[in-house]
Amino acid sequence: MKVKFPNIPTPKETDKETVGKVVLKKNLLWKRQKKYRILWVDDEMEHLKSHLIFLQEKGFIVESATNGNDAIDILEEHNFDLVFLDENMPGMSGLETLSQMKEIRPSLPVIMITKSEEEDIMDQAIGSKIADYLIKPVKPNQILSSIKRHVDRDRLVSQKATSDYQAEFSNIGFRLSDRLSINEWSEVYKKLVYWELELQSTNSPMDEVLKMQKSEANQLFARTVKDNYENWLTDNSGPLMSHRVFKNYVLPCLDKGERVVLVVIDNFRLDQWETIRYDIRPYFDVKADNLYCSILPTATQYARNALFSGLLPTQIEEIYPDLWVDEDDEGGRNQYEDELIGTFLKRMRRSFTYSYHKISDTEAGRRLADNPGQLKMYDLNVLVFNFIDMLSHARTEMKMIRELASDESAYRSLTRSWFLHSPLFELLKKLSGERVRVILTSDHGSIRVQHPLKVVGDRNTNTNLRFKQGKNLAYKAKDVYEVKRPENAFLPRVNVSTSYIFARGDDFFAYPNNYNYYVNYYKDTFQHGGISLEEMLVPLVQLVPL
Repeated sequence: MKVKFPNIPTPKETDKETVGKVVLKKNLLWKRQKKYRILWVDDEMEHLKSHLIFLQEKGFIVESATNGNDAIDILEEHNFDLVFLDENMPGMSGLETLSQMKEIRPSLPVIMITKSEEEDIMDQAIGSKIADYLIKPVKPNQILSSIKRHVDRDRLVSQKATSDYQAEFSNIGFRLSDRLSINEWSEVYKKLVYWELELQSTNSPMDEVLKMQKSEANQLFARTVKDNYENWLTDNSGPLMSHRVFKNYVLPCLDKGERVVLVVIDNFRLDQWETIRYDIRPYFDVKADNLYCSILPTATQYARNALFSGLLPTQIEEIYPDLWVDEDDEGGRNQYEDELIGTFLKRMRRSFTYSYHKISDTEAGRRLADNPGQLKMYDLNVLVFNFIDMLSHARTEMKMIRELASDESAYRSLTRSWFLHSPLFELLKKLSGERVRVILTSDHGSIRVQHPLKVVGDRNTNTNLRFKQGKNLAYKAKDVYEVKRPENAFLPRVNVSTSYIFARGDDFFAYPNNYNYYVNYYKDTFQHGGISLEEMLVPLVQLVPL
């Protein structure tokens, strides 16, 4: 049962006293929930008076009926949270009563109580969607346990999740006070995502505190990026980044003689992977579950070209000028992905055969899923699925999509719904019957932006909300990560005075012209290109058929 909590101001600092006040206020409200109403149907109610008194003393409201007809009449007039139903009654049997109850209130939990352990009766009861069954004689504690499992479970689980996160809150806070490496940041991010999903699934009141802690983590992560990013790019022992994934993660599998299917879901985040993980588990064993760090900008033109080529943007521009498309050039900025994969294999002096497929609509996906045998012809198959990226753009532009994916939880839910009915899932199920290694990843993630930052640039400045490339950019330096010498970050210069700036956390850039309209239109949309845990720490998963 959901409880409506009053507005409690979000704390500005992650201190134990503030968190304690939030939890205390909301825990007090938990204790004011309504009493649960229970209907008990049994033709021998006179023998169950001690059970009824026991439940009433525990705070439950219990009504009784001695036959199925009376029970149906009561159910038509009153609402209940749970029904205990005797299976063997004169007149209308328990199973017949159950059938009529389900017609009146399909979602009402019904617990069948029976003297018989015959398998046929059990099968019929379970087939009629009972919540549980108990064998007579039943003890009071059995009854109480069954009630807690079926009507009080959400509150108990939520309380437990809240208590556990409250304890973990301090541990995460202590970690954030340190100067963390990128690998340590990956572990912190995994914990934050775990608790985000855990608290979401239990309707815990600690979600406000988690948002606060995640925001703090993003600000400190941006500091780590600012202090270390350029060194990460040049240090061969540095973190696994976009341009190192093929060499360090994909190539070793090919060298061992494995057939590899690399699935790149554009704009795919760690929380979305965790949402579909259990749907994949019946078909694949997760052999490796890592994160890698996307390069900046966390935008397709830069991050995915680096992923496929094994090179940084300026290296692509210098070595393969025909395969790099600048911001102001015409044509798709990822139109040479196929060729870039080929250049990587050639530089590595490998003769592996490969195929490349970009799936931008269901029809193209169905053609691939209906003919998975075509993938057997190649050592490496690269599949790019664009749905989530298209979803994030559609959410910005279409009110209906924004309402369907109104928050992070709904966005994840929509992602899972797409996946379960997608050609990608259909293809994966077919691949699970073959000897193949599937690598599932993305080029970057996205973040839901909230806070506008004013920036001024000329008409040639790019339009991305999370990073700006141009000359004579005007902005507050303390609010951004600025790269005045793009070559140090291996970023192309369009002209001699080109510089880059990157938004941090959930900030986004807005122009002074039509400022209010611009801010209202883009606030609360999912964007990418800047610096955040959600954008830069990308899932990288190896799947092997069971």
